[in-house]
Amino acid sequence: IGNTDGAWNVWLLSGLALVIVAAMLVWLRTASTRLAQVALGGIIGGALGNVIDRLRFGAVADFLDLHVLGYHWPAFNVADSAITVGAVILVVDSLFAAPVSTKN
Repeated sequence: IGNTDGAWNVWLLSGLALVIVAAMLVWLRTASTRLAQVALGGIIGGALGNVIDRLRFGAVADFLDLHVLGYHWPAFNVADSAITVGAVILVVDSLFAAPVSTKN
């Protein structure tokens, strides 16, 4: 399934994603926990995967189309999963990570 919803402006969406990836790379360098680093890596990798699809094919290939108990889940791809799982991990990490102490 080709997701062309954003095809109206491939360059704008790709450029925006790259700016966000650059900001996340800066965040990655200062992440205080290994879990946050892994989560950011998943988000960055997923975003770059979708950018590559968008630039190369003009659309993102959503090939996972699930039907569970009579419910049709929206189609998605591995990159979308990496972004979603990474975001959930960041939230969990921010809620349960030990606070970083700063000494003056």
